[in-house]
Amino acid sequence: MVCESVFRSEDVPAADRFDYWRELMIQTIAPLELTSDHADDFRASMHLLELGAVHVWPTALQSLRFRRTPRLIRQSDPERLHMSFVVRGTVGIVVQPGQEAIHGPGDLCVVDSSQPFDCHAINGRGPMEGVGVAVPKEMLALAGDGVNKLLGHRISGREGLGALLAQFLTSVTTDTGSFQASDGPRLGTIVIDLMSALFAHELHADNALTPETRGRTLTLRIRSFIQQHLADPRLTPRAVAAAHHISLSHLHRLFKEQDLTVAAWIRHQRLERARRDLTDPALCHHTICQIATHWGFTRAADFTRAFRTHYGMPPRDYRHKALGTQDETHR
Repeated sequence: MVCESVFRSEDVPAADRFDYWRELMIQTIAPLELTSDHADDFRASMHLLELGAVHVWPTALQSLRFRRTPRLIRQSDPERLHMSFVVRGTVGIVVQPGQEAIHGPGDLCVVDSSQPFDCHAINGRGPMEGVGVAVPKEMLALAGDGVNKLLGHRISGREGLGALLAQFLTSVTTDTGSFQASDGPRLGTIVIDLMSALFAHELHADNALTPETRGRTLTLRIRSFIQQHLADPRLTPRAVAAAHHISLSHLHRLFKEQDLTVAAWIRHQRLERARRDLTDPALCHHTICQIATHWGFTRAADFTRAFRTHYGMPPRDYRHKALGTQDETHR
């Protein structure tokens, strides 16, 4: 598993919880001034993942204000960019006097540990929820004056590269058990690539990205596109290449370092989705043919052959073993 730690304010007495959380924020982000209307019995939790030099943490907390002042910057500066993906509640950020941006669910926001900021995390109905990311500035393709234009501004996490980053953060923080310790730095590299690509897109500075970052980001976009269109039987490598305005040979080169070809990866993803549905009790009234067709298999015989080859038994037997149901022909 990747290196991870879980923190809960409930692990300490009520009178000590806010101070406990303040110290945790100082260690995770940077020295901050924290205030809250709930300081007498503060409730918060954090799941910290260390992905190489990148730190990612889903968190839930009561309404809170945290400030990074010039005095605190002089005291200590880890020189990191911090991005937050808002899941529930709102975050108001002031990076310059008189200029406040409000971020709601689905938004991304960025602050710099080297510059002052004033944030209010608020949710009137339950805890504020989000995912935080901390990245050393020198590891990003874009930093300095360019990224300064994005500090505090609202960036959409519902479309394009913002959605791809938000989806990856959500996935990596909800499925940690499937990762090995050696996966941490690789996952951190993906976060850095996605953040760099998102900043370059927002600043219209794609030329600032390295060829490696562009290639890895394009591969992630293609994988996301494939997963969103698995049900379309017309999804082929040629269709994928056309949708991304690249040649078929370019597409194959992007997947060359993978264990599977593009076509094989599409088939594998379809089989996994079909396998998941076959073992879902809520879908037991759907026939095997219906499930196969839903995931882009136009010929039942092709699906059965591919499923048996991949999982070692026909889909009917696999379903029977998973659900304990009778053979479909006798139900």
